[in-house]
Amino acid sequence: MAENKPSPKRVGDWLLGAILFFATAAVVLWQNLRLAILWDLSYILETSYRISLGDVPYRDFPLPFAPLTFLTQAALIKLTGRVIFHHVIYAALAGGVATLLTWRIIFHLLNEKVHSARRIAFLLSVPLVFLGIYSVFPHPFYDCDCTLTILLAIFLLLQLQRKNFPPLRAFLTGAVLVVPMFVKQNVGLAFLAATVVSLAFLMTFDRQDRRRALGYAWTIAGAASGFALALALIHFTAGLTNYWHWTIQFAAERRLPPLPDLLAVYADPQMIWRIGAFLGGALLFSLNRKARPVVTLLSVFLVALPFVWTVAALFTESDPADRADQLLALWPFVLVVSFAFALWSLRRDARIERPGIALALPFILIATVNGAFLSQQVWGSTYALWPLFMILCACTFSVLFREETSTASQSVTVIARVPASLVTVALVSISLLLSGWYYVWSNERLSYVKLSEGEMVRSTLPELAGLSVRGPWIREFEGLVRFTQQHIPVEDGLLMIPGEDLFYYTTGRRPRFPALMFDHTVNPFSPEGIQRLARDRNIRWLVVKNKLQVNGEPVEDEARLLALLRQDFQFVQSLGVYDVYHRAGAL
Repeated sequence: MAENKPSPKRVGDWLLGAILFFATAAVVLWQNLRLAILWDLSYILETSYRISLGDVPYRDFPLPFAPLTFLTQAALIKLTGRVIFHHVIYAALAGGVATLLTWRIIFHLLNEKVHSARRIAFLLSVPLVFLGIYSVFPHPFYDCDCTLTILLAIFLLLQLQRKNFPPLRAFLTGAVLVVPMFVKQNVGLAFLAATVVSLAFLMTFDRQDRRRALGYAWTIAGAASGFALALALIHFTAGLTNYWHWTIQFAAERRLPPLPDLLAVYADPQMIWRIGAFLGGALLFSLNRKARPVVTLLSVFLVALPFVWTVAALFTESDPADRADQLLALWPFVLVVSFAFALWSLRRDARIERPGIALALPFILIATVNGAFLSQQVWGSTYALWPLFMILCACTFSVLFREETSTASQSVTVIARVPASLVTVALVSISLLLSGWYYVWSNERLSYVKLSEGEMVRSTLPELAGLSVRGPWIREFEGLVRFTQQHIPVEDGLLMIPGEDLFYYTTGRRPRFPALMFDHTVNPFSPEGIQRLARDRNIRWLVVKNKLQVNGEPVEDEARLLALLRQDFQFVQSLGVYDVYHRAGAL
């Protein structure tokens, strides 16, 4: 009998997939070994630890974020214990999987549409080694997890169309569409709404094809059922009223920017020349039917120029922030260009073939990205969205370079008979790889914390093994932990201001106060309310951190808050950056 040997293409795909997965995971591990953002890491893991103890978010304590990232990390704590390196491994694996999913999505979008689809898909995925969901910010976080679930949903949607919409698979895929909304509400809601609207449009457009129309209907039904099930679970655990208040009303009040700020990202004057160069190159490419080498070179140069400019900025700009801005400026440019090409593709292809999910995908992603901008616009929101950026690029290139497969211009070459599409994408990929490397290496996105001050220190505590931070933060925190173990009974309640450290996760103590961090975006209590709650819950110890890793003053009205608390607490001891107080008369 003949052996079923894997084809060379399949072996090559496994090899390329392994390269992308392990390279991305390695960057995430490297990031964790050279830095830690205590503020954000503590918020995720302290909250997750609290959930692992049985506290119910929204009901027992305020949480202005969707629950799934916290529930995932809480499950990891329950399963493997309080060891921070387990969460590092999670981030590395999730980052690698996200890059893999992006690569397969891009290949599906390009296959049979452009020459060298495998090579182009790989090239467009390579920048995600440095720009993957967990490569810029390397700790477990809801932005990153939300993008991962969106990529999974897109992958399943595209596979659904390839399998000709079997009803059960369509229904289950629809249920997956709901998941991102319960990882990060603004991004997930935008994705869900845009996807359902697109599916309804496709169902109407394809109503003459009963199987496809039913497939879309089953997918929408699955999304509706998944949404209903999620609401039922919330109702019987945390309560729908509580969930609505904290994740919608409170979150919007504290984090939603004004509309002019949202539109400002499209007002960059430099976006005009980027769009002009790209469209000019695209026009030259489509008109170059006789494959003139000079015209081909010019079209390739113009299309790639907005991306190549990000590398040039590394040499022309002296300020690291300006260098990073040139990379981030690609976002509004790509959103506008991909929208224009998606409209053109829909108008053209709808007349010669039935539009499918691939044609609707750019509109879904554009809506999703703009939903993400509701939190912190381009600078703050895009660090975990780069896979969606690369998919939008793939959608645009699948339209731009389709002429190579359908006309005589397939003979268009640049050097040694290399297709123009491959040269263009190679330039784009190399540019994003270099500028992405600098973006990660410079920590410009993480400039809101002190990452370069002092020598590298690695924690000696078993729970924090693998935690690496420059500066005094680890030594000072370990001193606080030792003091707590020696002088503060386990049953005594503590109040940590502002809550930058992994105190409860490390010590295994149970939080007694409803808020663990006192940043304006997550703390709903006024100074008077904090004082009253501390009295009502018999909080016996107050720990104030006077010097923070995070920049600025995160606690709103901190002076008044501390003045009120000092009415009830007496100073005990200074432990470096910490001041320890005990409730007056409680000794």
